[in-house]
Amino acid sequence: MEKQLKLFMVLLGCTPQSRVTEQHDIFFGIGESLSSLKEDMYAFWPEGGDLHIDSWRAVTHVGGYDIHIVPKKEMTEEEKLFFLNLGGYKPGDPEEYHYKMLAVAPAMSTAVKAAKQTAFYKHYGFKGAESHIDEKYALDVDDMHKVEDLIPTHLKELYSITIHKNEAGTDDEYHIGYLKISKL
Repeated sequence: MEKQLKLFMVLLGCTPQSRVTEQHDIFFGIGESLSSLKEDMYAFWPEGGDLHIDSWRAVTHVGGYDIHIVPKKEMTEEEKLFFLNLGGYKPGDPEEYHYKMLAVAPAMSTAVKAAKQTAFYKHYGFKGAESHIDEKYALDVDDMHKVEDLIPTHLKELYSITIHKNEAGTDDEYHIGYLKISKL
């Protein structure tokens, strides 16, 4: 039986040495299961020490598209999968809040347009502290990347992401809650 590989999006957390608050980062990996990504997660954040997972999802459906992992091939797909990290503020609150999203689009500019339609973008900002998508394309988007560029090198040498329209598809469920990677 052929193994079923999936793309995973994982919110990793830790309190690095000499830090006073927990830090977070997003990891993308390809595997059969979340536990198959342990080694890659530690390699992704080697200074993270005692890493844990705060949330994760198997990425198989995004905005009316099916996402599949296939053996490496030359990609001619018009649509790409983008990861966006939006930042925003609330009046009187010193915290910068973030909204992480995936978007399927032919170009980054189209993905930015989709991000600007989210409730987060519209409601987490005020005059002088606008919502943003940092430092990309003259917008303030905290971070924006093609997901294929974020996959560990040894995996992107073996696999490609394919995207197919599926109007009936709904986005994947996020699994939320503290999970120690060492317990996977």
